[in-house]
Amino acid sequence: MNAPELVIRKVSKHYRGERRFLGSAQPFTALDDVSFTLEPGQTLGIVGESGSGKSTLGRIAAGIDRQSAGTVTFRGEPYAKLGSRQWRQQRQGVQFVFQNPAGAVDPRLPIGDQVAEALDTHESLPRAERDRRVAEMLDLVGLGNFARRVPQQLSGGQLQRAVIARALVMRPRLLICDEAVSALDVSVQAQIINLLVSLRERLGLSMIFITHDLSVARHISRHVAVMNRGRIVEMNDAETLFSAPTQDYTRKLLAAIPASTPAARRARDAALAGSAPPKVFS
Repeated sequence: MNAPELVIRKVSKHYRGERRFLGSAQPFTALDDVSFTLEPGQTLGIVGESGSGKSTLGRIAAGIDRQSAGTVTFRGEPYAKLGSRQWRQQRQGVQFVFQNPAGAVDPRLPIGDQVAEALDTHESLPRAERDRRVAEMLDLVGLGNFARRVPQQLSGGQLQRAVIARALVMRPRLLICDEAVSALDVSVQAQIINLLVSLRERLGLSMIFITHDLSVARHISRHVAVMNRGRIVEMNDAETLFSAPTQDYTRKLLAAIPASTPAARRARDAALAGSAPPKVFS
């Protein structure tokens, strides 16, 4: 049996907070005793409202930030010291896709060069192999003829495809997407989600998909964790969580999803009203 891809155990994250006038700084807890295990090839959706702690959790899961308490192990090992050689090697195996693709690229540099830059940083490849890897990855995300274009010549969806190509050119085991489609038009969102599903199956990726949109999480995730005020309040396989949520907070989020017709909304509301009584997730 394969070892877990990622294990989060009793992780908390505290910030000092701003100092008040004539008073002491008030601490702020972004994460409070969070635990979950991500198996190889699994996709976990993390959902919740703004400020629930899901982005902080994603950055800690990626090794970008450090937790205040608890443990994080990626492929059986804790993350090494930030910036160290071992940490950089670990970071090749877990890549991050951010919300705003325009803010994640250099506006002056052709897309192909930006994808190649990741290889130049972490690997010493012959020029022909380097170019082959870049071309292969751009083709994989549907940008086969875009290598010499600069970001301003691409649409938002094309830019996000380029950012995904740059992340995947390192052949990671784990891809963490933080609101990766929320800045895109609805039709483009569907294209990017379908692309990620295809890439997950083709490359055997494990994924964490962070979103405030439960309908998006349901489409892409096999398991879903619901966060509120820094804690995971409910976690289950997607089908069970959407059909029989156990927490009032989850029901609230589900009830906010737009329904395609009034009849569909009435059917959904009736199903939510008949869900199992709340129980605490641990």
